[in-house]
Amino acid sequence: MPVKLFLTAVACALACLASPTPRAKAQDGVRQSVVKVISTLRAPNLGQPWTKAGGSESSGTGFVIDGNRILTNYHVVAYASQIYVQPHDTADRIAAEVVINSAEMDLAILSVEDASFFEQRPPLELAAELPAVRSAVNVYGYPIGGSEMSVTEGIVSRIEFSAYYCGGTGLQIQIDAAINPGNSGGPAIADGKVVGVAFRGIPTAENIGFLIPIEEVNGFLEDIADGTYDGKPQLANEFQPTDNDALRASLKLPGDVGGCELTRVLSLDPQYPLRVRDVVTKIGPHEIDRRGQVRISDDLRVFFTYYVPKLAEDGEVPLTVYRDGEPMEIRVPTVSRLERVAPYLRGGYPEYFIVGPLVFSTVSQELVTAMTRSANFVPRLALSRSPLLTRGYDTSQFPGERLVFIPTQPFSHRIAKGYTAYGMVLDELNGVPVKNLAHLVELVRDSQDEFLEFTFAEEKAPRYVFRRQEMIDATEEILTDNGIRHQCSEELRAVWEIEE
Repeated sequence: MPVKLFLTAVACALACLASPTPRAKAQDGVRQSVVKVISTLRAPNLGQPWTKAGGSESSGTGFVIDGNRILTNYHVVAYASQIYVQPHDTADRIAAEVVINSAEMDLAILSVEDASFFEQRPPLELAAELPAVRSAVNVYGYPIGGSEMSVTEGIVSRIEFSAYYCGGTGLQIQIDAAINPGNSGGPAIADGKVVGVAFRGIPTAENIGFLIPIEEVNGFLEDIADGTYDGKPQLANEFQPTDNDALRASLKLPGDVGGCELTRVLSLDPQYPLRVRDVVTKIGPHEIDRRGQVRISDDLRVFFTYYVPKLAEDGEVPLTVYRDGEPMEIRVPTVSRLERVAPYLRGGYPEYFIVGPLVFSTVSQELVTAMTRSANFVPRLALSRSPLLTRGYDTSQFPGERLVFIPTQPFSHRIAKGYTAYGMVLDELNGVPVKNLAHLVELVRDSQDEFLEFTFAEEKAPRYVFRRQEMIDATEEILTDNGIRHQCSEELRAVWEIEE
């Protein structure tokens, strides 16, 4: 073999060994459209709901999309009192504000007042379809560890239908590149187009990151086109697979039929058309397998509820159901959110009501999550059979049902002598079951009883009894002594009918 030809062959072989998978080429033109997002945050204080946590600065990433808008993650700007965007290659910080957001899908739109900001920062083009597994992407952002823009290369490992935040679900793309704090909200680029938005990593794992695919981003942008975010339609049910032979026989399912068994109806509508033990075998024209999955491409199967927002029309989705061994077609109502006894805050602050030395607040999913993950609280909650543990993730059993609890120790005052316990869920006031915090405010406001007796749901919980008029009279003094401006949160003031 001629020497020149031999050397050429060796060079080609080395090049192949060095590049076993396709590589994504960083697009320099992308940089001008990517910004650092700096936020001053005031998070809720779940233990003292009349105040907020101290301010802290946080940063993430965003990028320009059409309509002179900046797209980022919701969690980058949640609870932000101030937001600035800092373009590439400049120290300038430009004031921005949130136009609209989705806590469920972790997306937010920002705007800046000066339209000239966008003259040299063109919108990035969004891809039309999902990236292929094993395709290469570049993630742009401002992760911790430096002040300059970072570009990280990764390979698409898998695509799954999974949970997001606040009850949201959707497709997620996993890549073999770490998504670090600061990367959130940055674009993932393939072939010069945005295929996803970086939104989370796994702190305990190396080189694993997750993207919100453009399919989910487009759904969000379509939803907010009218200026409001309605949320993705979903079914108010829980399901289980039907791959067990005995289970299938009890449900009278033919051998060639797949499907998912309905195990729980979460809808509060008494006319809801589905029943427990119904087996959903098709959604629209799409057949559901025994694991509850549908095919959405040649190499991708996901849980069938993926199709609910795509097929929902006029608040209903078409399903084929087997009931007592017979198939039937049913149009089933959808909901945008499930009503929970402990709702998500979704960027709001917890509501509260102070009467005498006691503070009451609505339990939130954020509080339940924090307490049930705490090694200090879980044993106590379990021993007392607290509803924070037994019902914290439940949907409401009737419209407006919420858990109300005492988040902090009673304030020091002579009428609170001997009362120190807190963290308990309120059950009744003077023998009347408390439906929610507004209902408690009404009960206290309208009571003419000499005493106010508060009983709690936990086993062996104390009973708090106060003289009603003493409790009312002590409230203003307690507020003043503790530097609290308002007796209750804004949404409850009209209920209490206080005079400002």
